[in-house]
Amino acid sequence: MKLICRMALGAAVLFALPVHAQQPAAQPVVANALRFFLGQFSNNLIAASDDMPASKYAYKSTPQQLSVADVVEHLAGSNLLLCGSASGVTAPVEAKLAGTPDVTSPDTLRARLRRSFDFCKSAFASLDDSRLADSVPFFGGRKVTRAQVILALPYDWADHYSQMAIYLRINGISPPNARVRAVPTP
Repeated sequence: MKLICRMALGAAVLFALPVHAQQPAAQPVVANALRFFLGQFSNNLIAASDDMPASKYAYKSTPQQLSVADVVEHLAGSNLLLCGSASGVTAPVEAKLAGTPDVTSPDTLRARLRRSFDFCKSAFASLDDSRLADSVPFFGGRKVTRAQVILALPYDWADHYSQMAIYLRINGISPPNARVRAVPTP
């Protein structure tokens, strides 16, 4: 009787193994969501920086606000730090600006922004959800979880895209996402 029970148990295990082996791997839903937002915001933020005339890069709506140049430079720098932290990939080192962002060529700032988003895309190519609880570097030398950084990135992109969209509108330019949805006038 023991032999029959052992054989039945062994058969059950053998029949279960192929079914278990055929289960699809869990999808990296958090990493996939981040890649989706990266695509959306990188397109809009790069287009917004391109759409702002070079003569308006020192523009800010009030003295307390960041200028367009400041926003573009901040985004480039925070992308390198946060995308590196989220992915565990070492970010490239960018040369220090010769002066403040307001006196830096808009073409230089636009190129920095593009490179930072290219780094994020490359760094996130193999990102998965397996290490969301890991401690990673954040602003001010603090450590936070990888999940916190992943959630902070789209928040930061949305915050600064709204700022850029307002700056564009104040200067008579439709922001990129508004032009895509614009309905032609008959």
